[in-house]
Amino acid sequence: MKNHESHGDSLQNDWERRLDLIVDMMRDVSRERDPQQMVRTYGKRIRQLVPADAIVGLSRRDLGFPHYKVTRASIWEREVNPWVERDRLPVYREGFFGELIYGDLPRIIDDLKIEPGDPAAEFLAGQQSIAAIPLYDQGVALNMVILARQQRGAFDRDEFPEMVWVSNLFGRATHNLVLSEELQRAYDIVDHELKVVADIQRSLLPTAIPHIPTLDLAVSYQTSRWAGGDYYDFFQLPDGRWGLLIADVSGHGTPAAVIMAITHGIAHAHPGPPSPPSRMLNFVNHHLATRYTAESGAFVTAFYGVYDPATRSLTYSSAGHNPPRLKRCHRGGAVISLDGAQKMPMGIDHGQSFHEETIQLLPGDQVVFYTDGITEAENPEGKLFGVDRLDEVLTCNRGGAEEIVQAVLAAVERFTAGAPPGDDRTLLVAGVH
Repeated sequence: MKNHESHGDSLQNDWERRLDLIVDMMRDVSRERDPQQMVRTYGKRIRQLVPADAIVGLSRRDLGFPHYKVTRASIWEREVNPWVERDRLPVYREGFFGELIYGDLPRIIDDLKIEPGDPAAEFLAGQQSIAAIPLYDQGVALNMVILARQQRGAFDRDEFPEMVWVSNLFGRATHNLVLSEELQRAYDIVDHELKVVADIQRSLLPTAIPHIPTLDLAVSYQTSRWAGGDYYDFFQLPDGRWGLLIADVSGHGTPAAVIMAITHGIAHAHPGPPSPPSRMLNFVNHHLATRYTAESGAFVTAFYGVYDPATRSLTYSSAGHNPPRLKRCHRGGAVISLDGAQKMPMGIDHGQSFHEETIQLLPGDQVVFYTDGITEAENPEGKLFGVDRLDEVLTCNRGGAEEIVQAVLAAVERFTAGAPPGDDRTLLVAGVH
């Protein structure tokens, strides 16, 4: 610098004091989370290193040539937050400031002369020299800081490159902070909407487990995100029978939740009682494939069984779903797979025809319906929990439906080392008594 007051000269010659000031400035700036306060803190500190009698901030962000805005000015009595109050800032065109910011280059002017009536005249009245520092974004000077002094030739060209360098680094940090705030606001909006979607989705699930004679029921439903694609339901049928449905939409998150809601709507629109199981799956599959999933590529696996308490029989049909595990009490706890009546998932071929099988259940038997979020849960080494581990839990547990649910969930939790679920996990246990 030239012609600085004694304080400025002493800082110029005392590098240790300058270093202390810079360190203090960087520490203060690093603590800020609000971009406006960050600029305020930086400006206060930088004026101790680079004295200026006037400061003006310019921006042409989101504006076309030759328009620009004055975003900051030391002559203003009230500070304006350009990110919050951008609509309050008037738009100028051309003039000295327009020439500077659209010039796209740093400039030092030692003998400043501005034409009367130029928008810049008001902001730089009485100033004799300026240093114009462009702040680049995507290679273009979208913003600019102008430092002004009342003395001619007040800015040292030897120090000017470092001024441009440091100012751009700070400008980049400020812009990143602004983007971080905008991202957080967008995240909060999306987060709120996802919570609403999750609430709507959960409202489609049964509000309570029904009382079904000769069955002990327990359910666990856990999504990997706010909303998911797993679905279970109960349907009261004539003659005391009950339909038990478990389904899993391909994919995760909100898209899967939408298809889940559609599947729920179709299932409950079935004309007449949803029985036998093959008729129910035929109906849902036809409407999914012809109206909703043909273009998206989504599909739905499902297992639908109709239980008759009078005979303790389960008639079922499957659309590519994980076969439920049947623990046979009279065979010493042996676990078998209900893998009959298998067809492709729903939503792929609208003309697919499902069929069904019937199995006789006995008191003490337990049927475990589940989605692949259980068996495909991964441990830290990337191994899957798998059907064998599920069967081991069922074999070792002598409790009722709720005890089975808790035992399986605990085993998955241990296996995954408590990691958040990567897929939705639904478990429905029906114990015959």
